[in-house]
Amino acid sequence: MNKEGKFYTILFSFITTFVFVLLLSLLNASTIQRIQDNERLFKIKAILKAFGVEYKNDQEALSNFEKYVKTKRINNVDLYYITSDAQTLYGIVFNGSGLWSNISGFISTDENVEKIVGIEFISQAETPGLGGRIEEEWFKNQFRSEKLVNGTITIQIGGTGDYDHENGKVDAITGATQTSKSLERIINDHLSILRDILGVRQ
Repeated sequence: MNKEGKFYTILFSFITTFVFVLLLSLLNASTIQRIQDNERLFKIKAILKAFGVEYKNDQEALSNFEKYVKTKRINNVDLYYITSDAQTLYGIVFNGSGLWSNISGFISTDENVEKIVGIEFISQAETPGLGGRIEEEWFKNQFRSEKLVNGTITIQIGGTGDYDHENGKVDAITGATQTSKSLERIINDHLSILRDILGVRQ
């Protein structure tokens, strides 16, 4: 066969492409269960952290989730809840559009949805070094025990961290205004959904 001819070039490209596509398909098929298991574990860890349930390793995370976290489906939304210190805490998974990507996470509150217990992120692909910093501990810690004002949280532009947990405000990440305001909308929308599920008024 003439290796300089067009037919050889086309055949070589076709075979090479076919082999790599086949290998990628086989690799994907062989790892899909592991990927799903890791995604489930990551979600479970986010739920536990948002509820304030500690764990030391993956196995303990799975065990504590089974032991402490209950789930029920209401209005097509999975409601998660735990009983801690004689009070019941509730939470739901949130999803919404950020600046560049879908932002998903978990938010937990007290039983009257008057105070945020915790917030954790499950996935996001915002700008690294800017919006992507929403996963940093200092940012998430602002939400812990934050009292809601008029049933909402405000992410205010400027500052390096608002730890007054009675004013219903947290500081945005500098240079990530759009991600911060998108997150504010996502959280407040899902706080409203949580109130509807629990039948509590603002």
